[in-house]
Amino acid sequence: MRDKTVLFVYPGLFTFVRRDKEILKRYYKVVSFHATKNIPKIIFRLLLNIRSTDLVLIWFAGWHAFFSVLFANVFKKKSIVIAGGYDAAYVPEINYGVFTSWWRGLLARFVYQHSNRILVVDESLKKDLITNTNLPIEKKISVVATGYDHEKYKPKGNKDRKLVITVGNVMKSVVKRKGFETFVKTAKYLPNINFVLIGRHIDNSVNSLKSISTPNVKFMGFVSDDELLEYYQKAAVYCQLSRYEGLPNALCEAMLCECVPVGTRYCGISTAMGQTGFYTSYNEPEATVNAIKEALSFPEKGKMARERIISMFSIREREKRLIKTINEVTEKVMEK
Repeated sequence: MRDKTVLFVYPGLFTFVRRDKEILKRYYKVVSFHATKNIPKIIFRLLLNIRSTDLVLIWFAGWHAFFSVLFANVFKKKSIVIAGGYDAAYVPEINYGVFTSWWRGLLARFVYQHSNRILVVDESLKKDLITNTNLPIEKKISVVATGYDHEKYKPKGNKDRKLVITVGNVMKSVVKRKGFETFVKTAKYLPNINFVLIGRHIDNSVNSLKSISTPNVKFMGFVSDDELLEYYQKAAVYCQLSRYEGLPNALCEAMLCECVPVGTRYCGISTAMGQTGFYTSYNEPEATVNAIKEALSFPEKGKMARERIISMFSIREREKRLIKTINEVTEKVMEK
């Protein structure tokens, strides 16, 4: 299969994007394409690279995907786009999702209409795409969940029964969606528990969170992958208090480390958790307090959480389904 060339386009080398890149390199000639914000440069580089590729594989349906799919069609190349969450969403109450913007929505609709295959990480995103695009695209959407390395993410030593964590970059567009305000407000009802929010501070939004926090809340900022793994391994409970998610990576990684999950029922959160954790309502600190108390009272749920991620979201299954999809799309080209 190494005679096939895949142009792999992505806006940022997130952990799950990096995993896909490693998978692709085992099977194909891969040309990595980091789509920066320099649009003229991106257009030039796409034109330079796309002619000699067999397939364009794009993470997220942003403006970079618009030009990638446009040029793929011009040069009669096949394209696959992977939707991760924002690019399927329309949640006007928190001003979240590509379809809350008319022009971003227009670009995304073009991408979905003119790509050859659409992959989504959770069934909920498939439903949202069909509804929000109002396009006849159902037949070309496949659910291919992200995969996780259970050899890397595993428990180690005893849990700190007084440590509750959540993970995510802190910025204005994320604070409400991720439920960070709820996480911080919940802490005041559990003064003997340590609450840690881990994630890079992108803007000054962390200041508003600090202004409503109690002494038992810590804002870690950016940590390395190794440090994050240590937090997963120490924490008793992981919180995913979001209004919208695809399939939350940090939640799945924490569950592999036997954190008992607490989350809302939106989108891929319940797909990941199943019955292995405890549910709360979005933006309701008092309900979240009760869920965290229950999670702390049932540490055995952590083992169930790990087994669920291993059985449902293995990196090997992701690899198998991703490669199968690519081969199906490219072989159709060769048949013609």
